[in-house]
Amino acid sequence: MDRWLIVGLGNPGPDYAGNRHNAGFMVLDELAARVGGRFKTHRAHAEVVEGRLVGAPVVLAKPRSFMNLSGGPVKALADFYKVAPANVIVVHDELDIPYGALRVKLGGGDNGHNGLRSITKSLATKDYLRVRFGVGRPPGRMDAADYVLRDFATAERKELPLLVDRAADVAESLMVSGLEATQNTFHPSDLKPVKPPR
Repeated sequence: MDRWLIVGLGNPGPDYAGNRHNAGFMVLDELAARVGGRFKTHRAHAEVVEGRLVGAPVVLAKPRSFMNLSGGPVKALADFYKVAPANVIVVHDELDIPYGALRVKLGGGDNGHNGLRSITKSLATKDYLRVRFGVGRPPGRMDAADYVLRDFATAERKELPLLVDRAADVAESLMVSGLEATQNTFHPSDLKPVKPPR
């Protein structure tokens, strides 16, 4: 059975832990809990958990580089564990999707996301799977870079555990059922944006 590599994107260190940009790390923590493993430092400049998820061998990874250098650790891990790009799943925050919604896709552009740009360059292909965790657009004239480096708002945090759990389900579904079936199961019809409580 082929091994999978699931990568969560974020910035290392406690100062960034609650940021919107660290949604990928949050989902990987949930997946690690499901595997029953603890992250350990790997020489590929990442924290990894090895185990089995939904019956398949998997490596869960959080790069220890900053977001814009994520590609180096991802390529090193893919080479080390002999995982083809088609079996790489990247979980990341997405500005163009409303908070409370998730999308999955294979390939495509980076949409201005520095982590994805770095991974695409390092893997020399766009053809890896993405779990896109909607964080919505910044309010007013706030700069997008400032917005993603801020913590989720209080109202958003009430829904966050549910969304992280659901994103972990999506990653598992990609492993078991593939892209099209996962899109049919989890895309907009039953993933309506969660409205924050007033």
